[in-house]
Amino acid sequence: MSFFGRDSIGRRRYLDYVSEGIEWGRRPELVGGGLIRSLGGWFEVLSLRRRGEKEAYDQRILGDDDFVDMILSESEDIAKENLRLVSDRRNDLKRLAERVCKVHGVLMGEFRSGSRRGDVVKARRVLSSLAVRELGYSGAEVARYLGVTNHV
Repeated sequence: MSFFGRDSIGRRRYLDYVSEGIEWGRRPELVGGGLIRSLGGWFEVLSLRRRGEKEAYDQRILGDDDFVDMILSESEDIAKENLRLVSDRRNDLKRLAERVCKVHGVLMGEFRSGSRRGDVVKARRVLSSLAVRELGYSGAEVARYLGVTNHV
């Protein structure tokens, strides 16, 4: 709906758009989808299987083999980049923790051990505040890194 507008004029535009589509009727090129339709029907799918040939297929993607391969490849690249960013975030948190420990004179092992010594608690508080407010980590991410739980 945001494409048409969120007010009464937008609703009217949306209704006009849907009405126009209804007037077009059922269009064979827009019915079905996925591997079966893109190959031309079940006969072609079964024929490929008998010959031992494989087609790239994902039921979420409508298109030929090359198009499906391209989209899946792009999504894999995006997934790899996201994993790299997650890994970098862990390294960022580790580097921040090392700096906080150095400034507060706390050993990393004690920092992540659950110790309640005053200097350690203060250093954890500094790390948590910086990580959440400045770097955008969630409190849960920081707690997991520190080994802090809500269990007594």
